[in-house]
Amino acid sequence: MVTSDNRRTTVLNACPHDCPDTCSIITTVENGKAVEIRGNPDHPHTQGTLCGKVKDYLDRVYSPNRVLYPMRRVGPKGSAQFEHISWDSALDEIATRFQKIAEEYGPEAILPCSYLGHQGLLNGLTVGDAFFNKLGASISERTFCASGTSTAFLMTCGPTHGTDPDTFTHSQYIVLWGCNVLTTNVHLWPFIREARKNGAKLVVIDPVYSRTAKQADWHIPIRPGTDAALALGLMHIIIKENLIDTDYVEKYTVGYAELKERVSKYSPKLVSEITGIPVQDIVTLAREYATIQPSVIRLGVALEKQAGGGQGIRAICCLPALVGAWRYLGGGLLQISLWPFPIRWEVLHRPDFIKPGTRIINQWQVGQALNGELGLDPPIKAFFVYNCNPVTQAAEQDKIIAGLSRQDLFTVVSEHFMTDTADYADIVLPATTQLENWDLMFSWGHTYLTLNIPAIEPQGEAIPNTELFRRLAARMGFEDKCFKLSDEEIVLEVLDWTAPVLQGIDIDLLKRQGYAKLKINPIPHAEGNFPTSSGKCEFLSSMAIDSNFVLPAFRQGCEEYQPGSPVDPLPTYIPPSESPQTNPTKAARYPLSLLSAKPHHFLNSCFGNLSKHRKLQREPMLIIHPEDAAKRGIIEGELVRIYNDRGSFQVIAQVNDITQPGVVVAPLGYWCKLSLAGNTINAVTSTTFADLGHAATVGDSLVEVSLVR
Repeated sequence: MVTSDNRRTTVLNACPHDCPDTCSIITTVENGKAVEIRGNPDHPHTQGTLCGKVKDYLDRVYSPNRVLYPMRRVGPKGSAQFEHISWDSALDEIATRFQKIAEEYGPEAILPCSYLGHQGLLNGLTVGDAFFNKLGASISERTFCASGTSTAFLMTCGPTHGTDPDTFTHSQYIVLWGCNVLTTNVHLWPFIREARKNGAKLVVIDPVYSRTAKQADWHIPIRPGTDAALALGLMHIIIKENLIDTDYVEKYTVGYAELKERVSKYSPKLVSEITGIPVQDIVTLAREYATIQPSVIRLGVALEKQAGGGQGIRAICCLPALVGAWRYLGGGLLQISLWPFPIRWEVLHRPDFIKPGTRIINQWQVGQALNGELGLDPPIKAFFVYNCNPVTQAAEQDKIIAGLSRQDLFTVVSEHFMTDTADYADIVLPATTQLENWDLMFSWGHTYLTLNIPAIEPQGEAIPNTELFRRLAARMGFEDKCFKLSDEEIVLEVLDWTAPVLQGIDIDLLKRQGYAKLKINPIPHAEGNFPTSSGKCEFLSSMAIDSNFVLPAFRQGCEEYQPGSPVDPLPTYIPPSESPQTNPTKAARYPLSLLSAKPHHFLNSCFGNLSKHRKLQREPMLIIHPEDAAKRGIIEGELVRIYNDRGSFQVIAQVNDITQPGVVVAPLGYWCKLSLAGNTINAVTSTTFADLGHAATVGDSLVEVSLVR
């Protein structure tokens, strides 16, 4: 919707960030300049509020530090010395270098790198896929977030939206499992608050006494990476005490007998030893969860970031069917709600362009790929980065920087700002912000489709990602129709507008209203109807997958993968790969388990450079328990070094018992060049994959902490 009173224009926008909330936004424009941004009060889920990050979005749009024109490097790599060049010069140089590399080494020597710096269907994760697949570049596997969670959820429940978050007001027992809602999913909180007014109990299961845990009726601290053991232990008690919904289990599930045998060994005593949770708390949680209905679980993505994170999600996903929670409005489980959006991914990915046998490189291992440690033939000779900042967001930070420093690596970065990654580029390209481009937003936290209409003209010479790849395709001589579609034409192409969930919804409605709720069943599985091969909740999964399986949505449309060890079709407990309990030899040198945490004022690495957000977030810090601090002679406010065999970073110590002894916590999202010693938390994280979906084991690292003298 665009309205005007001759002095002011009002435009409906949508938040572009990697967040489950996907807020509807109203932007006010005067004389071509955006002067106000606020939440849309008419949106039933986001209800007119914006988070502390996005309410100041105009600081990002009009920052004097924005990249506003193409630039070419003129100094040493990493020196951030660039000169202004024209778009024609930039495109010609990229096309010439790509063609030369493809002729000499083959197109697989070119590696794209993108993630969810923008979440839109047009300009987000998949915007470059058609171009790079047509080019024949290496396929970029993107599994930083939700790949393990999604694989586990689909193995159990299928591609369902699960519990509609709008119905949480009807819940009577709410379990937030590894999910700090007040920081990462703030618009769900009003629905939880309303439920609590109606008598609901709120339980938070988290190793850290988070902002959300402090507001809960019951916080259950758990050892990192032991969530599967707890879920299996809960099922042990529920089955042993006959608290299951027998009718629901018999009619709408498969594999109960096998599950019953599997959980039989997970006694409360054993689970207590594994998780660190008292026996009586485990018993009480099982009884309350099973008998207080409707009960609902909100899963956090953090759960997948351990060696056995995927099987942990599998186990948790079995719980609602076991107790019949799916029968009720406000009961069941919410993982991510994107599954019912009728997105035509093939239009974006263009898997038909992929040449058989094209190699796949996971972005979590980009440091090793750039350094030649993966034995790639041909080696990576060109690196094209958009919608992400791998120097701060991928593992083995020092290796990434070393790779980007290679003189023979041609690097292109499309960005809003000169990030740590952009500093190493040969060519930097200016990208538009959300107020300057069209987009269509799905959500992974609610079931509303949201349209973003440009509110202002692009600043400087910035262009949308869609236009960037149209121009590159033209330079490379690609004549396919998909490279000539306008943004508004892509909006019409990217959805199946005939899908039942879009009944009564069209582009005109979205232009008028800005958003529309999908036509979904608010109680989707009251009588089963799970979108699995059996039509039931599968305790014993029918998905025949192996340990290297990655959902096509997390790749550039390629479904090929290398065979690996088979995945157990029943949920099981896989211990952390790095913990004092499972790796005592390593723990002798590095005795502390490190967790990363989403910061309140940054989003991934977005906003990490803006002065207002940096001031609110304060200096990079490490939360360390008083017992661990005392052993190391550390007091509040001192500079400490966190290190292991992979690297180190330095932060200010915050001595606080919100974490457990033996567990330290460092927020992510800080930029290297704005940090205390040029490194951040991903200097010490491992490139090891979790058990499902090649999920990144960010929360499965042992470290030591010492004072910086």
